[in-house]
Amino acid sequence: MNPDLRKSMLAIIRNPGWISFIWLGMVLGVSVLSTPIRFTATTITRPIALDVGRVTFAALNKAEFVALIITLIIIQIAGSARSLWIPVFGLALIMIAQTAWLLPELGARTDMIIAGSEPPPSIAHSVYSVLEIAKVILLSYIGFQSLLLLNQGGNGGS
Repeated sequence: MNPDLRKSMLAIIRNPGWISFIWLGMVLGVSVLSTPIRFTATTITRPIALDVGRVTFAALNKAEFVALIITLIIIQIAGSARSLWIPVFGLALIMIAQTAWLLPELGARTDMIIAGSEPPPSIAHSVYSVLEIAKVILLSYIGFQSLLLLNQGGNGGS
């Protein structure tokens, strides 16, 4: 393999931009696109849509933790990408809040609806939505900052 090509490929792999954009695509695909669409389908009842949503968001949460771990590893080994620690720390805090508080609370509310009762008002869904928007902003920032590092010759990994 051409040494310059090999060096360029390694620089890209050691740059956190690629995982940020994959993660961003997952969040946009599930939270922004498929979730609202699910509730517009006329043949799906609310309890079924909520149950599918619970399973979908649990799977997304696991995939996001994998993306977070990969991001942390890349930033640790990438010298110039260390400037991204603060936004990645923000992502980690969002993930912890969603996993430890919001997903369990929203799951319990889904269980109540499936059982036939209406849960009391809660801010959990609104907080989850705001955190998803914050996540989209952070992932976009990390992705584009990573591309700048790559273009500046810092390659995110030297």
